[in-house]
Amino acid sequence: MHLFINASVTLATFFTMEAVTWCTHKYVMHGLMWFFHDDHHNPDKSFFEKNDAFFLIFAIPSFLLILFGATAELDFRFFIGLGIMMYGFAYFCIHDVLIHQRFEWFKHTDNVYFRAIRKAHKIHHKHLGKEDGECFGMLYVPKKYFVEAKNYKAKKAKLA
Repeated sequence: MHLFINASVTLATFFTMEAVTWCTHKYVMHGLMWFFHDDHHNPDKSFFEKNDAFFLIFAIPSFLLILFGATAELDFRFFIGLGIMMYGFAYFCIHDVLIHQRFEWFKHTDNVYFRAIRKAHKIHHKHLGKEDGECFGMLYVPKKYFVEAKNYKAKKAKLA
């Protein structure tokens, strides 16, 4: 029973992080802390950005929850921290590797879901100011981009 509860807490935290990320991105990164995020929308071709500091917003609480949860015989805090850490890893893989291709992995991925994520993020980045924008999440893809990617893939298959 503990395994089910612990896995449920971890997964619930992971999926809750999408809403937390959306709110943080829209109201913190595009709000009060735009100074750190603007170089992500207006890159200067360097590998690191001021925007990279935002990982601390999630990494520090995740680390502390895992640490304190582990010292308390793996209580709920450990599994909340684990869910945050898993989301952070997924964010890194999707955002930095797949979308922005900061690393040379998965350059030729042609999955419908990944194509839709890339399109939604591209639409987000077409807005250069902090006030404008859409598609603030990471894993959730608005249906219109998913449909567009699916249609593109079907058209591409017909041509092949």
